[in-house]
Amino acid sequence: MSYALHPIGHVSSSLTDRDAAPKQADEGAPDAWLVLDEAVAEAAADVVAGDELVVVTWLHEADRDVLVVHPRSDPTRPPTGVFSTRSPARPNPLGLHTVRVLETAGPTRIHVDALEAVDGTPVVDVKRALDPRPEER
Repeated sequence: MSYALHPIGHVSSSLTDRDAAPKQADEGAPDAWLVLDEAVAEAAADVVAGDELVVVTWLHEADRDVLVVHPRSDPTRPPTGVFSTRSPARPNPLGLHTVRVLETAGPTRIHVDALEAVDGTPVVDVKRALDPRPEER
């Protein structure tokens, strides 16, 4: 059985070197833009500054054959299965990024705070982060 995953846009970021990029957003990741395809513009029409979103990316530069890593690439840490880590190297390299919307430029350009994905990373989904007030969802 196979499944098709289609990007809905990409990340536009000042990060261009995967090896130099922060491992997590709170480790110095810069603001970035989510550039969405016109075909999904209607889906993003209600996104506004201040919204907290979960951006799902396809970590296109990741190694899909790695099953065990030293967490945070630290050889002093014991080898650990990737499902117990946040390593981008994994069978299906999906990235999960919680971001806050800083501004929008129409429905296809969303400026977000700290995002550790490199420039050109495909975006495969955007979801509102869980809100403690479910009646507002």
